[in-house]
Amino acid sequence: MSRTRGPQRTWQRLGLRLVGSGLLFATGGIHLDLYLTGYRTIPTIGWMFLLQVIGAFVLAAIVLLFGSRLAAAAGALLALSTLGGYLLSVWVGLFGDKEVRTTAGIVAGVIEVAAFAALGAFALWSAPARAHTAQPSPAMDLLRRRLPVLMTGLAGVSVIALVLLGVAEAGSGPASPPPAASSGQASASGGQVFKTVQIKGATVLTNTKGMTLYWFAPDTPTKSVCYGSCAQYWPPVYGSWKAGSGVTGQIGTIKRSDGTTQATYDGHPLYTYIADSQPGQATGNNININGGLWHEVLATSG
Repeated sequence: MSRTRGPQRTWQRLGLRLVGSGLLFATGGIHLDLYLTGYRTIPTIGWMFLLQVIGAFVLAAIVLLFGSRLAAAAGALLALSTLGGYLLSVWVGLFGDKEVRTTAGIVAGVIEVAAFAALGAFALWSAPARAHTAQPSPAMDLLRRRLPVLMTGLAGVSVIALVLLGVAEAGSGPASPPPAASSGQASASGGQVFKTVQIKGATVLTNTKGMTLYWFAPDTPTKSVCYGSCAQYWPPVYGSWKAGSGVTGQIGTIKRSDGTTQATYDGHPLYTYIADSQPGQATGNNININGGLWHEVLATSG
C-alpha cells in the first residue's frame, strides 16, 4: 500500500504545482491587461498593478520550474492580498480608486481564491523522505503532524474569501444600473444648477452637490460612447441643467441609446466619477481608461 501511495501523492503534488502556477499566471495576465488598458494612469494603483503583475509572473515561474514551496507560499499570499485589495476598493475605495462589479473583477477574484488554495496546499504538503533512514527536520516533522489542521484552515480561509467576494459583488450594485440609480440626477427638470470650484488653480465645472464633472475624449457632441461598465465608473449626468455663477459655456443635452437625456457642456456629454468621494476632488482628471482619456470640465470657454 505504501508503494502505491507514494506515486499517488507525487502526482497530487504535481497537480497542485501545475494548477497553482497556472492560476497565478492567469491573475497576473488579467492585471497586466488592466494595467495596459488604463490602470497604469491611475496614481498609486497603477504602480500596485505593475508590482502585482511582476510578482505573480516571477513566483509562478519559480513554482512551475523549481517546485519551490517558499515561492508557492509567497504566491498564495500574493493572490490573497490581491483579492483583499480588490475587496477594499469595492467597499470603501483604495488610494482614491473605487471599483464596481464587473465580469473581469468577478473572474479575477475567483481565480485568486483558487490560486491561494492550490498554492497554499502545495506549500503545506510535506515532502516525502529521501530514504527510509532519513530523519526529517524538527520543522518538517511538526509540519507533517499539523498538516491536517493546516489544510483545514487553508480550506476555511478559501471559503471565507469566496463568501466575502460574493458579498462584495452583491453589494456593489447591479451590473447595469438604471440611469436614475447611477448618478442620482435623472429627476432633474431644470432645477439642477451647474456650479464652479477651484481645483489646483483651474475653474472646474461641478454639479449641484459640488462634484467635479468630466468629459470623455471618444465622445462626440451628439453621442456618448460610455455604456455598460464604463457608465458604472463614470455615471452620466442626466436631465436638464441651468448655468450658475461663473458658468459661461453652452449647456445642452443629447439622447443616449437607452432613451435617457444626458447633459452636455460646450459640446461634451458630462459625467461624474465614482472615485470622487467629496466635493473639490478631481481624481479622474487625465486618466486614460475605459477606452480613452477623461478630463475635468473647465467652467469657462477658451
